[in-house]
Amino acid sequence: MRRMSFMQAPRDPRLSGQPRGDEIAAYETYAEAQRAVDFLADSEFPVQKVTIVGTDLKMVERITGRRTYATAALQGAASGMWLGLFLGLMFMLLSPGADLVRIFLPAVLIGAGFGMLWGVVGHALTGGRRDFSSTSQVMASRFAVLCLSESAAEARNLLATMPAEGDTGRTVDRG
Repeated sequence: MRRMSFMQAPRDPRLSGQPRGDEIAAYETYAEAQRAVDFLADSEFPVQKVTIVGTDLKMVERITGRRTYATAALQGAASGMWLGLFLGLMFMLLSPGADLVRIFLPAVLIGAGFGMLWGVVGHALTGGRRDFSSTSQVMASRFAVLCLSESAAEARNLLATMPAEGDTGRTVDRG
């Protein structure tokens, strides 16, 4: 009997390793590439042979604000309140006769206090090396649509008939 593990490779070879196939189209945005694949699906093309690959990747970090002890404390308190809210709800569910003021409210306040403390301590430990908050994302500059070689010509021909964005005059013949 064969044992399965979480680290086992997927059975579908397309889901592991580098994407395979011929480039049938390229777009500047993911939405355009998605529109092309949707058009192929609407044209009853076997889209399981298609892959969208983002290329020319870059990491973009957008600065959202300055981080001070006050903002660290407020953000920590907000996080702690969520934890306290969760624990308070759990205690309320496990203690059927408990009242709101004696269990729920203290849990939220204690969570906020601990969160505030950890927020300030965490900010102090950075030593001023990161006095700003930010969000990061990986972005692609180009999106290639690949198709397995045996069906690439058919996919290219179908995409050549795709109406321009916003053009509602042409429809796909599903005949």
